[in-house]
Amino acid sequence: MNIIVSAGGSGGHIYPALAIIEEFKKREKNLNILYIGTHNRMEKEIVPKKGIPFESLEIYGFTKDIKRDIKNIFLIHKAMKKCKHIMSTFKPDVVIGVGGYVTYPVMKTAKKMGIKTFIHEQNSRPGKVNYLVSRYADIVGVTFKSSSAYLKKAKKIIYTGHPSLDGALNTKKIDKTLLGFSVSKKLVVYVAGSLGSSSLNQKMISFLNSDLHNSYEILYIVGSNVNIDDFKAKITNKKGLKIVPYFDNLPGIMASSDVVISRAGAGTLFEIIGLEKPSLIIPSPNVANNHQYYNAKELEENGVVSVLEEKDVTKEVLAEKIDMLLSHQEKIKNFKKNMVEYKKVNPSKTIYDAIKKLVSEHK
Repeated sequence: MNIIVSAGGSGGHIYPALAIIEEFKKREKNLNILYIGTHNRMEKEIVPKKGIPFESLEIYGFTKDIKRDIKNIFLIHKAMKKCKHIMSTFKPDVVIGVGGYVTYPVMKTAKKMGIKTFIHEQNSRPGKVNYLVSRYADIVGVTFKSSSAYLKKAKKIIYTGHPSLDGALNTKKIDKTLLGFSVSKKLVVYVAGSLGSSSLNQKMISFLNSDLHNSYEILYIVGSNVNIDDFKAKITNKKGLKIVPYFDNLPGIMASSDVVISRAGAGTLFEIIGLEKPSLIIPSPNVANNHQYYNAKELEENGVVSVLEEKDVTKEVLAEKIDMLLSHQEKIKNFKKNMVEYKKVNPSKTIYDAIKKLVSEHK
Protein backbone atom coordinates (compact mmCIF):
# COMPACT_ATOMS: atom_id res chain seq x y z
CA MET A 1 0.00 0.00 0.00
CA ASN A 2 1.17 3.52 -0.80
CA ILE A 3 0.07 6.22 1.63
CA ILE A 4 0.68 9.94 1.82
CA VAL A 5 0.30 11.53 5.24
CA SER A 6 0.11 15.29 5.70
CA ALA A 7 0.13 17.20 8.97
CA GLY A 8 2.04 20.18 10.20
CA GLY A 9 2.69 23.19 12.33
CA SER A 10 2.49 21.73 15.82
CA GLY A 11 2.98 18.56 17.79
CA GLY A 12 -0.79 18.38 18.21
CA HIS A 13 -1.02 17.45 14.52
CA ILE A 14 2.35 15.79 13.93
CA TYR A 15 2.34 13.19 16.74
CA PRO A 16 -1.12 11.77 15.92
CA ALA A 17 0.06 11.51 12.30
CA LEU A 18 3.14 9.57 13.41
CA ALA A 19 0.98 7.27 15.57
CA ILE A 20 -1.19 6.48 12.53
CA ILE A 21 1.93 5.79 10.46
CA GLU A 22 3.21 3.37 13.14
CA GLU A 23 -0.07 1.45 12.98
CA PHE A 24 0.27 1.09 9.21
CA LYS A 25 3.86 -0.08 9.62
CA LYS A 26 2.71 -2.81 12.01
CA ARG A 27 -0.05 -4.06 9.72
CA GLU A 28 1.17 -3.58 6.15
CA LYS A 29 4.05 -5.72 4.87
CA ASN A 30 4.46 -3.82 1.61
CA LEU A 31 4.09 -0.22 2.71
CA ASN A 32 5.42 2.91 1.10
CA ILE A 33 4.99 6.15 3.06
CA LEU A 34 5.48 9.77 2.09
CA TYR A 35 4.96 12.62 4.52
CA ILE A 36 4.09 16.10 3.20
CA GLY A 37 4.64 18.98 5.63
CA THR A 38 5.58 22.64 5.73
CA HIS A 39 9.07 23.80 4.81
CA ASN A 40 9.76 25.69 8.03
CA ARG A 41 7.89 24.08 10.93
CA MET A 42 8.79 21.37 13.41
CA GLU A 43 7.74 18.42 11.21
CA LYS A 44 10.67 19.22 8.92
CA GLU A 45 13.01 18.11 11.72
CA ILE A 46 10.91 15.45 13.46
CA VAL A 47 9.71 13.36 10.52
CA PRO A 48 13.01 12.69 8.68
CA LYS A 49 14.59 11.62 11.99
CA LYS A 50 11.96 8.85 12.08
CA GLY A 51 13.25 7.57 8.75
CA ILE A 52 10.09 8.66 6.92
CA PRO A 53 10.50 10.18 3.43
CA PHE A 54 9.53 13.86 3.59
CA GLU A 55 8.41 16.46 1.05
CA SER A 56 7.88 20.08 2.01
CA LEU A 57 5.55 22.80 0.76
CA GLU A 58 6.06 26.52 1.20
CA ILE A 59 2.77 27.70 2.60
CA TYR A 60 1.62 29.88 5.48
CA GLY A 61 -1.51 30.37 7.53
CA PHE A 62 -3.75 33.28 6.61
CA THR A 63 -3.51 36.45 8.68
CA LYS A 64 -4.89 39.98 8.48
CA ASP A 65 -1.83 41.08 6.52
CA ILE A 66 -3.29 41.59 3.02
CA LYS A 67 0.05 41.48 1.19
CA ARG A 68 1.06 38.26 2.92
CA ASP A 69 -2.35 36.66 2.29
CA ILE A 70 -2.24 37.52 -1.43
CA LYS A 71 1.21 35.96 -1.60
CA ASN A 72 -0.13 32.90 0.20
CA ILE A 73 -2.86 32.42 -2.43
CA PHE A 74 -0.15 32.14 -5.08
CA LEU A 75 1.80 29.77 -2.82
CA ILE A 76 -1.26 27.53 -2.47
CA HIS A 77 -1.53 27.20 -6.26
CA LYS A 78 2.21 26.50 -6.44
CA ALA A 79 1.86 23.89 -3.67
CA MET A 80 -1.00 22.18 -5.51
CA LYS A 81 1.13 21.90 -8.65
CA LYS A 82 3.88 20.30 -6.60
CA CYS A 83 1.37 17.96 -4.94
CA LYS A 84 0.06 16.90 -8.35
CA HIS A 85 3.58 16.02 -9.46
CA ILE A 86 4.28 14.16 -6.20
CA MET A 87 1.04 12.16 -6.38
CA SER A 88 1.47 11.36 -10.08
CA THR A 89 4.88 9.90 -9.26
CA PHE A 90 4.17 8.27 -5.90
CA LYS A 91 0.69 6.97 -6.86
CA PRO A 92 -0.86 6.86 -3.36
CA ASP A 93 -3.75 4.52 -2.59
CA VAL A 94 -4.93 7.02 0.00
CA VAL A 95 -4.03 10.49 1.27
CA ILE A 96 -4.39 11.09 5.02
CA GLY A 97 -4.66 14.59 6.49
CA VAL A 98 -4.14 15.09 10.22
CA GLY A 99 -4.44 18.88 10.50
CA GLY A 100 -2.55 22.09 9.89
CA TYR A 101 -2.77 24.53 6.99
CA VAL A 102 -0.35 22.47 4.89
CA THR A 103 -3.06 19.82 4.46
CA TYR A 104 -5.30 22.13 2.42
CA PRO A 105 -3.42 21.93 -0.92
CA VAL A 106 -2.62 18.26 -0.29
CA MET A 107 -6.21 17.17 0.29
CA LYS A 108 -7.65 19.38 -2.43
CA THR A 109 -5.17 18.00 -4.98
CA ALA A 110 -5.95 14.42 -3.96
CA LYS A 111 -9.65 15.07 -4.43
CA LYS A 112 -9.08 16.56 -7.91
CA MET A 113 -7.01 13.52 -8.88
CA GLY A 114 -9.67 11.06 -7.68
CA ILE A 115 -7.50 9.66 -4.87
CA LYS A 116 -9.23 8.35 -1.75
CA THR A 117 -8.86 10.62 1.28
CA PHE A 118 -9.17 10.46 5.05
CA ILE A 119 -8.82 13.30 7.56
CA HIS A 120 -8.57 13.21 11.33
CA GLU A 121 -9.78 15.99 13.63
CA GLN A 122 -8.22 16.05 17.11
CA ASN A 123 -10.31 18.76 18.78
CA SER A 124 -13.97 19.06 19.71
CA ARG A 125 -14.27 22.18 17.55
CA PRO A 126 -12.69 21.52 14.13
CA GLY A 127 -9.88 23.73 12.91
CA LYS A 128 -10.49 25.97 9.90
CA VAL A 129 -8.55 23.79 7.48
CA ASN A 130 -10.20 20.54 8.52
CA TYR A 131 -13.56 22.27 8.30
CA LEU A 132 -12.76 23.30 4.72
CA VAL A 133 -11.25 20.02 3.55
CA SER A 134 -13.85 17.80 5.25
CA ARG A 135 -16.02 18.09 2.12
CA TYR A 136 -13.14 16.63 0.06
CA ALA A 137 -12.63 13.65 2.34
CA ASP A 138 -14.16 10.24 1.83
CA ILE A 139 -14.02 9.69 5.59
CA VAL A 140 -13.55 12.07 8.53
CA GLY A 141 -12.35 10.57 11.80
CA VAL A 142 -13.12 12.53 14.99
CA THR A 143 -11.67 12.43 18.49
CA PHE A 144 -14.77 13.94 20.09
CA LYS A 145 -18.27 12.85 19.06
CA SER A 146 -19.45 16.46 19.33
CA SER A 147 -17.26 17.42 16.34
CA SER A 148 -19.78 15.86 13.97
CA ALA A 149 -22.17 18.77 14.44
CA TYR A 150 -19.56 21.13 12.92
CA LEU A 151 -18.71 18.94 9.93
CA LYS A 152 -22.06 18.82 8.16
CA LYS A 153 -20.54 18.78 4.66
CA ALA A 154 -18.57 15.61 5.37
CA LYS A 155 -19.61 12.49 3.44
CA LYS A 156 -18.92 10.08 6.28
CA ILE A 157 -17.84 10.61 9.87
CA ILE A 158 -16.53 7.93 12.21
CA TYR A 159 -15.63 8.16 15.89
CA THR A 160 -12.01 7.12 16.35
CA GLY A 161 -10.79 8.75 19.56
CA HIS A 162 -7.25 10.17 19.70
CA PRO A 163 -4.18 8.11 18.66
CA SER A 164 -2.20 9.27 21.73
CA LEU A 165 -4.48 7.02 23.81
CA ASP A 166 -2.81 3.93 22.32
CA GLY A 167 0.66 4.95 23.49
CA ALA A 168 -0.57 5.86 26.97
CA LEU A 169 -2.09 2.41 27.47
CA ASN A 170 1.36 0.85 27.01
CA THR A 171 3.29 3.41 29.07
CA LYS A 172 5.63 2.17 31.79
CA LYS A 173 5.92 4.13 35.01
CA ILE A 174 9.09 6.05 35.77
CA ASP A 175 10.47 5.43 39.24
CA LYS A 176 9.86 8.84 40.80
CA THR A 177 12.49 8.23 43.48
CA LEU A 178 15.13 8.46 40.74
CA LEU A 179 14.07 12.11 40.42
CA GLY A 180 14.44 12.68 44.14
CA PHE A 181 10.79 12.32 45.09
CA SER A 182 9.58 10.44 48.16
CA VAL A 183 7.80 7.08 48.11
CA SER A 184 5.54 8.15 50.96
CA LYS A 185 4.31 11.47 49.51
CA LYS A 186 1.88 11.98 46.66
CA LEU A 187 3.12 13.59 43.45
CA VAL A 188 1.48 16.31 41.35
CA VAL A 189 2.80 16.87 37.82
CA TYR A 190 2.26 20.30 36.26
CA VAL A 191 2.74 20.86 32.51
CA ALA A 192 1.35 23.59 30.26
CA GLY A 193 2.45 22.23 26.90
CA SER A 194 5.99 21.70 25.64
CA LEU A 195 6.61 25.44 25.30
CA GLY A 196 4.98 26.39 28.61
CA SER A 197 2.79 29.37 29.43
CA SER A 198 4.19 32.62 30.79
CA SER A 199 0.73 33.88 31.80
CA LEU A 200 -0.13 30.72 33.73
CA ASN A 201 3.33 30.55 35.28
CA GLN A 202 2.78 34.03 36.73
CA LYS A 203 -0.48 32.90 38.31
CA MET A 204 1.16 29.79 39.74
CA ILE A 205 3.93 31.68 41.58
CA SER A 206 1.79 32.74 44.55
CA PHE A 207 0.57 29.17 44.98
CA LEU A 208 4.09 27.73 44.83
CA ASN A 209 5.34 30.31 47.35
CA SER A 210 2.57 29.46 49.80
CA ASP A 211 2.50 26.56 52.26
CA LEU A 212 -0.70 25.21 50.65
CA HIS A 213 1.19 22.42 48.84
CA ASN A 214 3.52 21.24 51.61
CA SER A 215 1.69 17.93 52.11
CA TYR A 216 2.63 16.63 48.65
CA GLU A 217 5.40 16.99 46.08
CA ILE A 218 5.33 18.75 42.72
CA LEU A 219 7.17 18.24 39.45
CA TYR A 220 6.77 21.60 37.73
CA ILE A 221 7.58 21.49 33.99
CA VAL A 222 7.99 25.17 33.24
CA GLY A 223 8.24 24.88 29.43
CA SER A 224 11.11 25.28 26.98
CA ASN A 225 10.09 28.83 25.96
CA VAL A 226 10.26 30.09 29.54
CA ASN A 227 13.47 31.34 31.18
CA ILE A 228 13.77 28.76 33.95
CA ASP A 229 16.38 30.71 35.94
CA ASP A 230 14.12 33.78 36.10
CA PHE A 231 11.21 31.61 37.15
CA LYS A 232 13.19 29.78 39.84
CA ALA A 233 14.40 33.09 41.23
CA LYS A 234 10.77 34.03 41.99
CA ILE A 235 10.12 30.87 44.00
CA THR A 236 10.82 31.13 47.72
CA ASN A 237 9.20 27.89 48.93
CA LYS A 238 11.02 25.03 47.23
CA LYS A 239 9.88 22.35 49.68
CA GLY A 240 8.96 19.19 47.77
CA LEU A 241 9.24 21.10 44.50
CA LYS A 242 11.33 20.19 41.47
CA ILE A 243 11.34 22.64 38.53
CA VAL A 244 12.52 21.48 35.09
CA PRO A 245 12.34 23.11 31.64
CA TYR A 246 10.88 20.01 29.93
CA PHE A 247 10.53 16.26 30.45
CA ASP A 248 11.33 13.76 27.69
CA ASN A 249 9.00 10.97 28.82
CA LEU A 250 5.95 12.89 29.98
CA PRO A 251 3.54 9.91 29.89
CA GLY A 252 6.01 7.91 32.00
CA ILE A 253 6.14 10.47 34.81
CA MET A 254 2.40 11.16 34.57
CA ALA A 255 1.90 7.42 35.09
CA SER A 256 3.83 7.73 38.38
CA SER A 257 1.87 10.79 39.53
CA ASP A 258 -1.28 11.07 41.61
CA VAL A 259 -2.65 14.21 39.93
CA VAL A 260 -1.86 15.96 36.64
CA ILE A 261 -2.34 19.69 36.07
CA SER A 262 -2.38 20.41 32.35
CA ARG A 263 -3.57 22.47 29.42
CA ALA A 264 -6.30 20.94 27.25
CA GLY A 265 -4.49 19.84 24.11
CA ALA A 266 -6.32 16.76 22.84
CA GLY A 267 -3.19 14.59 22.87
CA THR A 268 -2.41 15.25 26.52
CA LEU A 269 -6.06 14.82 27.53
CA PHE A 270 -6.19 11.36 26.00
CA GLU A 271 -2.86 10.41 27.54
CA ILE A 272 -4.40 11.34 30.90
CA ILE A 273 -7.43 9.17 30.08
CA GLY A 274 -5.22 6.26 29.01
CA LEU A 275 -3.26 6.55 32.26
CA GLU A 276 -6.47 7.00 34.31
CA LYS A 277 -5.11 10.01 36.18
CA PRO A 278 -7.24 12.50 38.11
CA SER A 279 -6.53 15.85 36.51
CA LEU A 280 -7.06 19.57 36.80
CA ILE A 281 -7.32 21.01 33.30
CA ILE A 282 -6.63 24.71 32.70
CA PRO A 283 -7.43 25.38 29.01
CA SER A 284 -5.32 27.89 27.12
CA PRO A 285 -7.45 30.92 26.21
CA ASN A 286 -5.05 31.78 23.37
CA VAL A 287 -5.83 29.10 20.78
CA ALA A 288 -7.93 29.06 17.60
CA ASN A 289 -11.67 28.72 18.13
CA ASN A 290 -11.03 28.45 21.88
CA HIS A 291 -10.84 24.72 21.15
CA GLN A 292 -9.01 23.80 24.37
CA TYR A 293 -11.90 25.10 26.45
CA TYR A 294 -14.39 23.00 24.48
CA ASN A 295 -12.14 19.93 24.64
CA ALA A 296 -11.96 20.24 28.41
CA LYS A 297 -15.63 21.09 28.97
CA GLU A 298 -16.84 18.08 27.01
CA LEU A 299 -14.69 15.79 29.14
CA GLU A 300 -15.77 17.57 32.32
CA GLU A 301 -19.43 17.15 31.40
CA ASN A 302 -18.78 13.43 31.00
CA GLY A 303 -17.15 13.24 34.45
CA VAL A 304 -13.59 12.61 33.27
CA VAL A 305 -11.64 15.74 34.32
CA SER A 306 -11.93 18.81 36.54
CA VAL A 307 -11.71 22.14 34.69
CA LEU A 308 -10.50 25.54 35.90
CA GLU A 309 -10.37 28.55 33.59
CA GLU A 310 -7.11 30.50 33.67
CA LYS A 311 -8.91 33.72 34.65
CA ASP A 312 -10.14 31.98 37.81
CA VAL A 313 -6.75 30.65 38.96
CA THR A 314 -5.80 31.74 42.48
CA LYS A 315 -3.66 29.99 45.07
CA GLU A 316 -6.73 29.21 47.19
CA VAL A 317 -8.73 27.72 44.32
CA LEU A 318 -5.75 25.69 43.14
CA ALA A 319 -5.18 24.29 46.62
CA GLU A 320 -8.83 23.35 46.99
CA LYS A 321 -9.00 21.65 43.58
CA ILE A 322 -5.76 19.71 44.04
CA ASP A 323 -6.67 18.58 47.57
CA MET A 324 -9.99 17.28 46.25
CA LEU A 325 -8.29 15.34 43.45
CA LEU A 326 -5.76 13.85 45.87
CA SER A 327 -8.08 12.85 48.67
CA HIS A 328 -11.71 12.57 47.52
CA GLN A 329 -11.77 8.82 46.88
CA GLU A 330 -15.35 8.69 45.54
CA LYS A 331 -14.58 11.49 43.05
CA ILE A 332 -11.38 9.74 41.94
CA LYS A 333 -13.27 6.46 41.53
CA ASN A 334 -15.90 8.16 39.34
CA PHE A 335 -13.28 9.83 37.15
CA LYS A 336 -11.64 6.47 36.45
CA LYS A 337 -14.99 4.76 35.87
CA ASN A 338 -16.02 7.37 33.31
CA MET A 339 -12.66 7.11 31.51
CA VAL A 340 -13.42 3.48 30.62
CA GLU A 341 -15.91 4.57 27.93
CA TYR A 342 -13.19 6.53 26.13
CA LYS A 343 -10.79 3.59 26.34
CA LYS A 344 -13.11 1.21 24.51
CA VAL A 345 -11.96 2.57 21.14
CA ASN A 346 -8.57 1.59 19.75
CA PRO A 347 -7.91 4.83 17.83
CA SER A 348 -5.03 3.92 15.53
CA LYS A 349 -6.52 0.51 14.69
CA THR A 350 -9.93 2.06 14.07
CA ILE A 351 -8.35 4.55 11.67
CA TYR A 352 -6.31 1.83 9.94
CA ASP A 353 -9.33 -0.47 9.54
CA ALA A 354 -11.47 2.34 8.07
CA ILE A 355 -8.76 3.32 5.58
CA LYS A 356 -8.00 -0.30 4.65
CA LYS A 357 -11.68 -0.90 3.87
CA LEU A 358 -11.87 2.36 1.90
CA VAL A 359 -8.87 1.41 -0.24
CA SER A 360 -10.08 -2.19 -0.75
CA GLU A 361 -13.49 -1.02 -1.96
CA HIS A 362 -11.83 1.39 -4.39
CA LYS A 363 -9.70 -1.29 -6.08
